[in-house]
Amino acid sequence: MSAHTPGQLLFLLASAIAAGVMNALAGGGTLLTFPALLAAGVTPVAANATSSLALAPGSFSAGWGYRRELGNYGGRMLSFLIVPSLLGGLLGAWLVTVAGDELFRRIVPALILGSTLLFILQEPLRRWRERRMEQEQGPTLGDVHLWTLGFFQLVVSVYGGFFGAAIGILMLAELGLVGLTNIHQMNGLKNFGAVCINGIAALYFAVGNLVRWPLAAVMAVGAILGGYFGAWLAQRLGQRTVRGVVIATGLGIGLYMLFR
Repeated sequence: MSAHTPGQLLFLLASAIAAGVMNALAGGGTLLTFPALLAAGVTPVAANATSSLALAPGSFSAGWGYRRELGNYGGRMLSFLIVPSLLGGLLGAWLVTVAGDELFRRIVPALILGSTLLFILQEPLRRWRERRMEQEQGPTLGDVHLWTLGFFQLVVSVYGGFFGAAIGILMLAELGLVGLTNIHQMNGLKNFGAVCINGIAALYFAVGNLVRWPLAAVMAVGAILGGYFGAWLAQRLGQRTVRGVVIATGLGIGLYMLFR
């Protein structure tokens, strides 16, 4: 691996801080860190691995903050999320290594554009959830068909292990489809699921020597800082502004890589 300049390291740190802010607000941080690593000269598979590891630390603390919202059903629900998350995340990470840099490079534009589309759809999905909450109380965690949830989570986790962008949006959508309406419960479950998916994928990448550790360390610090200051920035910038930046970035990078 060639040495990176101080300017590149600062650029990666800044992208990770912004990604931490985005993940604290709405998700989609990978849409910033993955292209930043590519721009710094990291190969696609290694960039994916390094991004997954760098962004992983914030999910557990976020999920832990929602633990009281899960109530008596949280443990049972989490058991149906954890197993498919670990299996799917591991399978997705393995598929990345099978695909290799050349194939992964060809499908990266589609992955970035698809993830950006999911990010755009997050707001309509949020409004749909809010309408459902206004119309009915909705089922509790204990009423959800857990095997259906497990199947959806397995599918989402394979994608998450393979690329990872917008998995939070997908998990919120699946939790809504199986009947949950309490956004605090949904966010808690989503964050714990993300810990399992990103954690097992990052572990697999690390064992395979795909992670660029110095860059991952720099970006992990940035992601933690960004997550910490996310709420503070949200009050000043507003979620709509930050979301607009991420959407424009994702579309711009995806289209550039598609037609270059």
